[in-house]
Amino acid sequence: MDEKRPAKAAGSPPKAKKENIHAGHRQRLRKKFLQLGADSLEPHELLELLLFYAVPRANTNPTAHELLRQFGSLKNVLTAPVEDLVRVEGLGESSALLISLVARLYCRAMVESMEESRDILDTTERLGKYFVALLAAESREVMYQLSLDAKGRLLKRFKVNEGSAAGVDFDVRKIVVNALSSNASMVVLAHNHPSGVALPSGADCAGTEAVREALDVVNIVLADHIIVADNDYVSFRESHLLRL
Repeated sequence: MDEKRPAKAAGSPPKAKKENIHAGHRQRLRKKFLQLGADSLEPHELLELLLFYAVPRANTNPTAHELLRQFGSLKNVLTAPVEDLVRVEGLGESSALLISLVARLYCRAMVESMEESRDILDTTERLGKYFVALLAAESREVMYQLSLDAKGRLLKRFKVNEGSAAGVDFDVRKIVVNALSSNASMVVLAHNHPSGVALPSGADCAGTEAVREALDVVNIVLADHIIVADNDYVSFRESHLLRL
């Protein structure tokens, strides 16, 4: 295991006794989860339980508390980049990867479920739900593109670009190439604002207009641009920020 082990303090109890104490605590926490569900556990206890599977013997309680202290909430812990998680005392790469996988697996499952249902993405509400699920676990700004047919059925999803926590660049040429290669009749863009504010910036508006003009040249409609923040979203079309 790659986990960092704390230095042994003077006068600490024998190792076997320590392990028995931790084993009893782990058994009680698992039993509580199995019998009463996740709602019966505090956020730090849920993180403790998760870390049991990456840290086989050490006490994970201090690490769980430190994660919440540093990142502020359970959601922020689960969506934090691996490179930030490994800086927390008591965490190694295996633990950080395990934490990072949780939210991303859930989001991927939700998106796949919507795609498999073959719902027509022809309303702002449906698009909003789709992109909230797709972008919920992202801690950096990421831009996605959906290519749709004339009825709003999904042809293909593309990741256009990935930026920092503060911004992402519009790649107009890539968006047009993606649209043409997938025989799209319509395109919908979406990106997230990790800051938690879904309002579009001046750069968002300028980039959206540049994409709309470029797609118009090849007779493809930019149907909307959705900005996601937390569990909320803003639609350019509904906000009358998109010229059709």
